[in-house]
This record gives sequence, C-alpha cells and structure tokens, in this order.
Amino acid sequence: MHIAIIMDGNGRWAKAQGKNRTEGHKIGAKVVKDITTYCSNNEEIKYLTLYAFSTENWKRPKLEVEFLMKLLDNWLKKELETYIKNEVKFEVIGDISKFSKKLQNRIKETKEKTKNFNRLTQVLALNYGSRDEITRAIKRLCDKNEEITEENISKNLDTGINNIPDVDLLIRTSGEVRLSNYLLWQVAYAEMFFTPTLWPDFTPQELNNIIQDFKKRERRFGGI
Repeated sequence: MHIAIIMDGNGRWAKAQGKNRTEGHKIGAKVVKDITTYCSNNEEIKYLTLYAFSTENWKRPKLEVEFLMKLLDNWLKKELETYIKNEVKFEVIGDISKFSKKLQNRIKETKEKTKNFNRLTQVLALNYGSRDEITRAIKRLCDKNEEITEENISKNLDTGINNIPDVDLLIRTSGEVRLSNYLLWQVAYAEMFFTPTLWPDFTPQELNNIIQDFKKRERRFGGI
C-alpha cells in the first residue's frame, strides 16, 4: 500500500494555541516521526509520501522559509537513527537544486545510508509541485527523443525514476478539500480522505481508522 499525506494545519494549530507558526512546524515534525514509525510497523504499508515543502511555499515569509530549511536539515540529522532503527528507506521527489548545498548533501547522505532498507520507503516531497514534475518528465522525454506515451511519462516522473508506485490512499488534514498540486498523476485512482484534524493533532490511531475505512471501499479502476 502507498499512502500519501498532505500535512496541513501547522500554522492554524499554532495560532489556536497562541504560538508562533514555527511552533506548529516543530510539533508537526514530531508527528511525522510518529506516523512514519507506525507505518514502518504495518506490513501492509510499503510507501509513505509526505508533502513537506511545495514549489509554492517559497512565497511564504522569508523567516518562515529559512526556519523550515533549518528544521528539515536538523530533522534529517537527528532522525537518521530512527530511519536505521526502523529500517526505513529515505527518498525524495521534487527539485532540490534550489536548496543550499549543505541541505542537498544532507539529503544525499540520508538517502545513501538508508538505501538498502525495505521495510518502508518514506518519501518527502521537497520543492515539489505536480505540474512542475510532469513538465520536467516531458522535457526528459524530449531530450531523449522518446515517444510521449502514458507509460513513458510515468517512468520519467520523479516517482517513476525512483520506482515509487502510484498512490492507493491520499489523506489531507486540516479540513481543506483540495489537492494543492500534489501527485496529480499518481492519485488518478487513489481513494481520498479529508479529515478536519490539524496535522499536529493527527495520530497513528486516526491513521489506522482511515486505513480500516479504506479497506471497506471497492476500487474498480474504471471497471464495473
């Protein structure tokens, strides 16, 4: 099973608590650890893709963006032990070339040190936008002078290059009901769940409840 999550609501959670938005992001990072650990211990889940930083997030205040970059760098450094302990392979989709060299190296180091694990693959969508991903895939096909087919596009998406399958279950927290330029190609036949829970309040138990509901749905993939 491939679960993709739009982790939404950190800012609103912080505001409701009378705290700065950065505090919401800190708590949100802890939830990422809890959810990843839960998934690594669930044999049915093989891929967990998290929308961590979109191509549109650069529009946020400079201080918030800088904080998020530092948070990600510290997270990868601190949580490497957790990845190894839980045998989680770390992967990335998106264009990380806009990140600092330090952060790019941290990402590459984490990927290298976890590349042989197969209990769970955690995928972070970083500087990711689905339209950008599809555009880059088409450019790759043109550069290689390959035929533009559905199969070739899939293979040249960030997910295809990293052998990540299409999404089975998409979850968005915080009550918003939209995809926000996230995995538009890969969720073509995904089951979707939208929960009012803000990301910092999202728990493994709620995820488990959603999975149980997911199992009751009949997936026909366009058939009868």
